[in-house]
Amino acid sequence: MEVNRNLDREIPVLDWETHLAARTKFMRSSAIRELLKLTQDPEIISFAGGLPAPEVFPIREVEEACKYVIRGMGKQALQYSATEGYQPLKEFLADSMHKYGIPAIPENVLLTNGSQQALDLIGRIFIDPGRYVLTGRPTYLGAIQAWRAYEAKFHTMQVDEQGMVMDEIEHAYHKTVEDSGYPPAFIYVLPNFHNPAGTTLPLERRIQLAEIATKLDLAVVEDDPYGQLRYEGEDIPPICNLIPERTIYLGTFSKIMAPGLRLGWIVAPEALMKRFIQAKQGCDLHTGTLVQYVANDICERGILKPHVKKICKVYKKRRDTMLDALTEFWPEECQWTDPQGGLFLWARVPESIDTTKFLREKALKEKVAYVPGVNFYPNADGGHNAMRLNFSYAPPDVIVEGIKRLGIALKKELKNE
Repeated sequence: MEVNRNLDREIPVLDWETHLAARTKFMRSSAIRELLKLTQDPEIISFAGGLPAPEVFPIREVEEACKYVIRGMGKQALQYSATEGYQPLKEFLADSMHKYGIPAIPENVLLTNGSQQALDLIGRIFIDPGRYVLTGRPTYLGAIQAWRAYEAKFHTMQVDEQGMVMDEIEHAYHKTVEDSGYPPAFIYVLPNFHNPAGTTLPLERRIQLAEIATKLDLAVVEDDPYGQLRYEGEDIPPICNLIPERTIYLGTFSKIMAPGLRLGWIVAPEALMKRFIQAKQGCDLHTGTLVQYVANDICERGILKPHVKKICKVYKKRRDTMLDALTEFWPEECQWTDPQGGLFLWARVPESIDTTKFLREKALKEKVAYVPGVNFYPNADGGHNAMRLNFSYAPPDVIVEGIKRLGIALKKELKNE
């Protein structure tokens, strides 16, 4: 009981938990967000977040764009705007995606508050309680978090050195129908520089997925936040190019411009756009008008393409530095992926080491952080001896020091020191 000074009497304290919706039981905190709190310590070398390098943010270009937009279009840029997004920016995105083989038109593009909102909107319109989602094992933590809130269940397929294993999809599909009585809501894939695995799905598997999805009448969610961050090799046609009529494609400016803008997009078949727009109106009415105008100005001035080229050069060097450091400092029993692009690689240590416990008891004491692999398994059925390592954020000398610290700690752990 507490005393209300205005009423001068005791009143009961409300038990808020008893007033919450049942679905809140399925909400979980993001392990990455929680780790980022720990790594505010400047002494900690963090490989945990998916953070772009702040030193390559286009600060001057954003500043110039803000001045231009406010001076020339201030009244419109500070006003409410259409849910669908700023038309010139939608036109730019549709045109630029054509170069990657994505058959987009402005009317099929919806601007979102980052691609994380896109994942939430997909959950809103596709997932009923108990409905299954098919995805890889491991898969993106943010997608798991978004869809658990809608009480999704997950059936997972193995991810090997070439990405999701397609031969497991049909069995997974029929198992979910048997278990729930309904087909899965969709299959979720990250074909380019997978988060967390760092793998890239080869064309043969993309074609196989397109054929299986067509055969099973299955919708595909293609999440592609890293597709433009390729450091070697040739671009591979997106799944959206193969089966546009059943693919929802997600993109973002977070990795190629700046995450603080919170600007992403959805490309979806015309039949779905009305539902996405309705779902978004219930969330936020529309994505911030000002950030859309600013991003569009940067795009229209031709700044984005050379900027992406610049950050690819920086990130390639950091990836190579991490790979070399792993080879030099880690125990020979460890393994890791060699990504052709993106921000992450996936490392596996001997089975005797639990990376969650190792992080808490050893790594953080050595002032190094990573994300334990189990967080990327929606059914907690793997990843106990794996970790996701981000190479984009830390400078090369810091990467070497952090990998060295982890390597020393791992060798001591294997020797039970």
